Amino acid sequence: MNDDHVLVQVHGLKKHFPITRGILIQRQVGAVRAVDGVTFDIYRGETLGLVGESGCGKTTAGRTILQLYRPTAGQVIFDGADLIALKSEELRCMRRRMQMIFQDPYASLNSRMTIARIISEPLRVHKLASGEEQVERVQELLRLVHLNPRFINRYPHEFSGGQRQRIGVARALASNPEFIVCDEPISALDVSIQAQVVNLLEDLQDQLGLTYLFIAHDLSMVRHICDRVAVMYLGKLVELAKKDELYDHPAHPYTQALLSAVPVPDPAAERLRKRIILEGDVPSPADSPPGCHFNTRCPLATNVCSEEEPQLRDVGGGHFVACHRA
Repeated sequence: MNDDHVLVQVHGLKKHFPITRGILIQRQVGAVRAVDGVTFDIYRGETLGLVGESGCGKTTAGRTILQLYRPTAGQVIFDGADLIALKSEELRCMRRRMQMIFQDPYASLNSRMTIARIISEPLRVHKLASGEEQVERVQELLRLVHLNPRFINRYPHEFSGGQRQRIGVARALASNPEFIVCDEPISALDVSIQAQVVNLLEDLQDQLGLTYLFIAHDLSMVRHICDRVAVMYLGKLVELAKKDELYDHPAHPYTQALLSAVPVPDPAAERLRKRIILEGDVPSPADSPPGCHFNTRCPLATNVCSEEEPQLRDVGGGHFVACHRA
């Protein structure tokens, strides 16, 4: 795809959280490098999956792209506009076009607000509708996510987890966004409900022409819903490719280890498959190892891996890998 089809461009994105000490006078003694120089594009109408272990920086990356966290460094360009350079009022207007579906449907909905008030909040903030028009829009959104529009005066505790997540989806759609960050939207749900929510997201994408950044750790679900997949490790992007290319020909040792842990629904193939067990623990993002961040656990590591940081490079066909051995 060419640049005309790119909706979101992320260049060298960093988000470091300061570590401070002191009681009366606080001074910074270090930083947690949650996101440490991430670069990728998201094309219009596609779903880009962002995967990795817990604590690798996936959620922080998603929130920083939407400017819920202001970046330490780097660029986020949305439809030609540099979000980091925008002033508060300009950014507020731009936020109509970008929304987020949060991980926990029990924590992301205000228990003291009715469903009508929760879903209509973006309409009030951005002055998109009021009065009877607002009520009609809320009912339309509930129908869109397959909930009864007569539920508008109920409270979140009266709904199941799957229904609450649908309410979160309806709220995200209220301002007619083009881009939605889905932050592990199914991980807190029962397995029987997960497929329903994923199918709903796919249907909405087809109907409304949405673009998704889908953050998850369920690699089987990522292959089902995503067009391309990006793999993160300790704040860095280590691999990026089309889903079939990445799952069939993983080039980075970390990606190979992740995929070796995915169950295969074939007993014969499962018995023949070799698991890759990573040694040691994930280093702290406050004290990342020099060179390649993965070198302390990589079975293929050599001296250069601990001395020189590998750059994300194209090894053919849009398959990007950050590894000296790839």
